[in-house]
Amino acid sequence: MAETRYQEKLWLKSYEEGVPEFVKYEEICMSDMLDRSAKKFPDKPALLFQGTTVTFRQLKEMTDRFAACLADFGIKKGDAVAILLPNIVPCVAAYFAILKIGGIVVMNNPLYSDPELEHQFNDSGAKALITMDLLVKRMVALRSKTKVKQIVYTCIGDYLPAVKRILGRWLKKYPFAEVEPAADVFSWKECLGKYAPNPPAVKTGFEDVAMYQYTGGTTGVSKGVMLTHANLSKQVQQIKAWFPKFEPGTEIMLGALPYFHVFGLSTTMNYSIYMGFAQGLVPRPQPEPLLEAIRLYRPTFAPLVPTMYIGMLNHPDLKKTDMSCIKGAFSGSAPLPVEVIHDFEKATGAVIVEGFGMTETTPVTHINPFAGGARKVGSVGIPIPDTLARIVDLEDEVTDVPVGERGELIVKGPQIMLGYKGKPEETAKTLRDGWIYTGDIATMDEDGYFYIVDRKKDMIISGGFNVYPRDIDEVFYLHPKVQEACAIGVPHSTRGESVKVFVVLKEGETATQEEMIEYCKTRLATYKLPTEIEFRKELPKTNVGKILRKQLRAEELEKRKKK
Repeated sequence: MAETRYQEKLWLKSYEEGVPEFVKYEEICMSDMLDRSAKKFPDKPALLFQGTTVTFRQLKEMTDRFAACLADFGIKKGDAVAILLPNIVPCVAAYFAILKIGGIVVMNNPLYSDPELEHQFNDSGAKALITMDLLVKRMVALRSKTKVKQIVYTCIGDYLPAVKRILGRWLKKYPFAEVEPAADVFSWKECLGKYAPNPPAVKTGFEDVAMYQYTGGTTGVSKGVMLTHANLSKQVQQIKAWFPKFEPGTEIMLGALPYFHVFGLSTTMNYSIYMGFAQGLVPRPQPEPLLEAIRLYRPTFAPLVPTMYIGMLNHPDLKKTDMSCIKGAFSGSAPLPVEVIHDFEKATGAVIVEGFGMTETTPVTHINPFAGGARKVGSVGIPIPDTLARIVDLEDEVTDVPVGERGELIVKGPQIMLGYKGKPEETAKTLRDGWIYTGDIATMDEDGYFYIVDRKKDMIISGGFNVYPRDIDEVFYLHPKVQEACAIGVPHSTRGESVKVFVVLKEGETATQEEMIEYCKTRLATYKLPTEIEFRKELPKTNVGKILRKQLRAEELEKRKKK
């Protein structure tokens, strides 16, 4: 049996030059980071939105005005305030305003249904809500079932240049809604105009809760992850340490990852504010607007998720988009097919580094070295500074497995959550002795690089063999006709489970089930071979573009029950 050497931190030898093993943290909260960047880079662009530029000075003033407004609403230290917005200017300002007065931010997905939002508003105890004009009618109706009192709404047009605003309405390019007057419903611009940029001074503790960040809810009712000011602050300081060659005030970030998701929140919004970078905001990160944003903002760094890379590579606008401005790209949230990495790097000349994280870890725990370190395609990289990682036995959940063997990835570091709000049992299950149990099956190689093999709950057992859906997905992504693929386990009379694959073909392509299974025969072991292929126009996804394997499995089992 090979010797286990996680405690030796084999990964340290692969750190890029200048990346420390430990970070000397400043005890500074996110709202103070904005104040500092506004002082240091007052006239530099902080936010870019469809031809409008908001400088750091202007963003700070906007944030201070709205913080004063929230204080007047009666929001006090420890009160929760919900944000239900895409990546637009008020989303950033409202977030920092809530933190400034000691409030707790609750970020919500604008695509969620009313029952999902009702659960999150009530579980968090949110007292006010910032949302879009298009959602006001629904939110006013929902308000009576929650503790929300004031609703502040904005619209896309609030920060569009005048010509774009007029043309956008006329050509129906940007959605607008007339908001009917109602008690305690205010427009964003009205709130900013009414209050001076002098919010009350509130002393916030570094270990106080800053956010209730809700998990995706794909495994039942979503849980409120309690992230502290220290979690948020230390995470951006860890990211800064990971990219030592990035100078403050120099980069342009592509703000496409949704800020209501912790991946976009930390790696794009908070990191940019801390570093004094401009953020080019993309409210709808579909292939066309993403490529348009690259042409308009000329970003130098692009954190994205696999479906965004895949979508852009398969969009006709790629031909008219010069992507040479992008120096680096970061991918997380779901495995990035190897072929996609090669194709994107060929199209841009940029380096993609894949990483790993989860809502409970603010989210980043692992990243591949960006420059001057060995990047391993297919690996999620190595633990970032101040982060420990181990792989433990799937059965006893405590014994370290030998290097190269599969087990559950567990992680420890300053970015680990405080716990789940109001769920001590769930917290105890996931968080043990400071180690977060990720639920991901992984391996570590001799150089300390980690590979996510699959989710513990996604593993297929066919004829007594463990089959990892990711292995099958990767084979399909290599097929020239395939745009997306997702394998699941389905009941089988003799094997227990067999493999079914859902496939989205590239535009204009056709294929048969037989052709696809035949293709797999030389690439997969017999016990891994799919028995069924279902072609679809699209696959269900989370708000950040992660394919919902669990939903496909649930739909399939429901369908089989009815037969």
